Amino acid sequence: MSTAATTTLEKIRLGISSCLLGENVRFDGGHKKDQYITKTLAQFFEWVPVCPEMEIGLGAPRESLHLIGRPEAPRLVTTKTGRDYTDTMLAYARAKVAQLENLGLHGYLLKKDSPTCGMERVKVYDDNHVPTKTGVGLFARALLERMTILPVEEEGRLSDPRLRENFIVRVFCHFRWQQLQQQPLRVSALVRFHAQHKYLLMAHSPKYLTALGRLVAGAKSLPPKELLARYTELFFAALRRPASPKKHTNVLQHLTSYLKKQLDERDKQELHATINDYHAGLLPLIVPLTLLRHYVRKFDITYLQDQIYLNPHPKELMLLNHV
Repeated sequence: MSTAATTTLEKIRLGISSCLLGENVRFDGGHKKDQYITKTLAQFFEWVPVCPEMEIGLGAPRESLHLIGRPEAPRLVTTKTGRDYTDTMLAYARAKVAQLENLGLHGYLLKKDSPTCGMERVKVYDDNHVPTKTGVGLFARALLERMTILPVEEEGRLSDPRLRENFIVRVFCHFRWQQLQQQPLRVSALVRFHAQHKYLLMAHSPKYLTALGRLVAGAKSLPPKELLARYTELFFAALRRPASPKKHTNVLQHLTSYLKKQLDERDKQELHATINDYHAGLLPLIVPLTLLRHYVRKFDITYLQDQIYLNPHPKELMLLNHV
């Protein structure tokens, strides 16, 4: 495949909750080391560990914390003595996120259920000490509100193959997008970037692909700053929508149209059967993709060689091998 469709050998930098790396920073003095993160993902990612509770001066072990009050603006207090750390944590979170912005992060993995790091469904206790899973950790909220296009996920959700693949796709796309912006914006470079990501975007959101296509077509009529801002917003909004078997099938069928003249009838039937079996849940996505990649190389179809869709992330992660 063309090098344009592959990713760099350079490790990509991600923020992460320290306990997920095996650091003993939990309230009980332990950790929540995640083997998938420390063994599989660590081959490709460089970690920037953060533990908000330790960094505001709380030791390990320590009295545990929880959220109380209104879910949209809860207080962070200790569970036994009721000591309030809300203002301290909010001030720290604002400063820390501003610092992280300058470190070139391309994603962030948070610890689920944490009153500081949980991304969603964190317990919030009402006045009667009844919990509802409606909260967001205070540090996580600051991160999400300030770094709006940064791919952020919880380690617990990585067990879902579709969510895991979606997160990794967004990380590598964020990396490529930031690389593009290291040079002064040229419309030709944006057009090329968009063309390379066309079928990946189609697999996530045909609606957003259409909107992005219109934006790129009228790129010269917009001030560069506005063009970048609008493209950035739409591009990452599209990718936040996980691809589905139905949308993947649509993309695979589009890609086969480039092979109409090259394939004989038997090869066409095999390719279509493979795509149909994937759509029916009988084969993983990697099977029709591998077959398509073979034909793209064999017949030297330049436009498809540049498609990120055919090579979205390192094969060693095996993200497309599930049914």
